[in-house]
Amino acid sequence: MDRMQEQPTFPTLNLPPAELELRRAGAVLEVRDPLRAKWVVVTPEEWVRQHFVAWLVSSKGYPAAMMANEVGLRLNGMLRRCDTLIYDRSLHPVAIVEYKAPHIAITQKVFDQIARYNLVIGARVLIVTNGMSHYCCRFDGNAYAFLRDVPAYCEI
Repeated sequence: MDRMQEQPTFPTLNLPPAELELRRAGAVLEVRDPLRAKWVVVTPEEWVRQHFVAWLVSSKGYPAAMMANEVGLRLNGMLRRCDTLIYDRSLHPVAIVEYKAPHIAITQKVFDQIARYNLVIGARVLIVTNGMSHYCCRFDGNAYAFLRDVPAYCEI
C-alpha cells in the first residue's frame, strides 16, 4: 500500500501513486523491491525508484521480468552500480534508468554519469528522473536525441 501520506519526508512525485509494500524495521522504513525480491531501506532515491518502476510496469508496458535494479558494472576498473537496467526479450540491455532524490536537480553531470555507464552497457535508451522531472534520450550509436516522453516498452 502507498502510505506516502504517513511519510512527510517523502514528497508527492510527478508519478501516479504506487502500491508499495512498506514495513518498519525498528526505526527504519523499508520497502519491498519486487525486482530485487528483498526489503530495502526507503531513501528519497529509493522512493523515486519504486514509484518509477511501478509506473513503467503499469503505464508503459515494461515487463518486470525484463528489469533489474542495482546492476553492477565495471567502468575504468572500478565497480559501479546502474540503478535500473531494462532488457529486451533476448536479454540484451536496451535502456538504463538513473534515479536521483526529488530535491536533487537533474544536471549535465547526471547525464554524463549515465552516458559513461552506457559506454559499457550499450543501451539505446537512457532515462534520468528525480521523480519530479523525467528526461529520456535515444542513442543511435553516435549521438543522443532527447525524446518528448518515455517510450512504451514495445517502442524501445
